[in-house]
Amino acid sequence: MSHRYSKTEEAVKGLTKTQYHVTQEEGTEPAFRNAYWDNHAAGIYVDIVSGQPLFASTDKYDSGTGWPSFTRPIDPDAVTTRTDHKLWMARTEARSSGADSHLGHVFPDGPAEEGGLRYCMNSAALRFVPVDRLEEEGYGEYRRLFHNATKENAS
Repeated sequence: MSHRYSKTEEAVKGLTKTQYHVTQEEGTEPAFRNAYWDNHAAGIYVDIVSGQPLFASTDKYDSGTGWPSFTRPIDPDAVTTRTDHKLWMARTEARSSGADSHLGHVFPDGPAEEGGLRYCMNSAALRFVPVDRLEEEGYGEYRRLFHNATKENAS
């Protein structure tokens, strides 16, 4: 893990109430009432706290749940998991490896042809960087993921 993507006091202070609740208090935002559940633009999703790249739109799909869902992280080491028992069952919590932000949960009901996992994330834990801003925002190395993508064709 790179220290480049660690949590800072300044970054945490800049979070909205919802972003803080989700990332620092392991909260959940409402389904279908969040920024990215229906975003179909090409780009990457980064940790709202640290800017660590977490997911690519090329791995995003419509799970019908009302939260942004992905089949895999952008890099296997970007997201860590652990079991939580906060509800009536054991769930696999997903956290960013850099800032340890709570992101959401991982479920075994994703598309079988893509590995079978559904990374069900909270939009409040993420910031979207459109493909046409990757270089400008310091994420140029991820442009390779979109060699055939246009702004609207990734979902």
